[in-house]
Amino acid sequence: MKNIELNDENRENLEAFKTLLNKDETTMLNEALSRYFEEEAEKLQDMNNSQTNLSFEEFWDDVDI
Repeated sequence: MKNIELNDENRENLEAFKTLLNKDETTMLNEALSRYFEEEAEKLQDMNNSQTNLSFEEFWDDVDI
């Protein structure tokens, strides 16, 4: 994996919360990434649902057979 570069603000926050929470950087980054991926997966799911959220009648309304 490529080296990850953090901006100054994130680096400072990581150091501050490391002390406050008594956690190591790896744990905090993994927790943050897990939360991020869950939120993004929910957004994608919501997007998919909104694109296919038609009732049976709405879907077939303009179809002539």
